[in-house]
Amino acid sequence: MDEYPLLNLFWTMLWFFLWIMWLFLLFKVISDIFRSDDLGGWAKAGWLILALVLPYLGVLIYVIARGKSMGKRDVAEAKEREAAFKAYVREAAATGDTTGPAKRGSSVEELAKLAELKDRGAITDEEFQRAKTKLLV
Repeated sequence: MDEYPLLNLFWTMLWFFLWIMWLFLLFKVISDIFRSDDLGGWAKAGWLILALVLPYLGVLIYVIARGKSMGKRDVAEAKEREAAFKAYVREAAATGDTTGPAKRGSSVEELAKLAELKDRGAITDEEFQRAKTKLLV
């Protein structure tokens, strides 16, 4: 342990942390390239090649050039998911409370709707689990 001083350990941990943060940013940029509707196929291919061939520089250029729109897309997607979930909750609350076999059939339909919303990405896994638990109790 004497050959590797504590300061070197902290320095190594800092570089490792920065590398992990860069990997996170790289994956975020690549996913943003694919979900961006305002880019054409060739533009997406160009950004992807730049991000993969010159990773550090490509990611930095992408964040500088498209960082603002990247944040706007994140906010729009979050609002869309929230609106879909609220619409589902309103629809589920409007069905009323029934008992017996009709409720079981209704529960199956509601579970199917929940699964469809989750598959489309309109609700997260956590929201799906909460709604499913509420429905089955």
